[in-house]
Amino acid sequence: MNRRQFIALSSATLASRQLRAAPTTEIVAAASPLQVDELSIEAALQRLDQLQSGQVTTRGRWNLFQVYTHLAQSVEFSMTGYPQQKSWLFKNTVGSLAFVVFAGKGSMNHSLDEVIPGAPLLEPEGDAQQALERLRQSLQAFQSYSGELQPHFAYGALSRQEYELAHVMHLNNHLEEFVQSG
Repeated sequence: MNRRQFIALSSATLASRQLRAAPTTEIVAAASPLQVDELSIEAALQRLDQLQSGQVTTRGRWNLFQVYTHLAQSVEFSMTGYPQQKSWLFKNTVGSLAFVVFAGKGSMNHSLDEVIPGAPLLEPEGDAQQALERLRQSLQAFQSYSGELQPHFAYGALSRQEYELAHVMHLNNHLEEFVQSG
């Protein structure tokens, strides 16, 4: 490990430890760009209820079925394990630092048509309402899950509160491409 890698690793580790030591209320109190009252699974479920009751489309490359399926996969993999992991070095430098930045802002920004590494391919067609229900069920399962959470493929080990924040920020980022009418 060279000096630059050591400094990056040390900085990311320190930042990650400081985030984990921070009170959850500081993280959860951040405002959502989508007017969700708080960054929580409960608020995400309420937002999904609103989406179900109106006409929703997406401006992105993925259709609603694909977006909802992708989001559900991410939540499910936090409990069952992601199919592929980034390297230890990536997760403990770039990945953990990215999570610290996202958590500090209360929002994430990522490529909205990038699949989860190793996840089943997203079918081009499917029932968006069924996929939305799958997403809702995965979030509810996460709320009641008492087992060991699996490392995130890019961020590494996350606490329950950090994972909740990651899931809701992920949802919010995808919602930026949604258009609702009615």
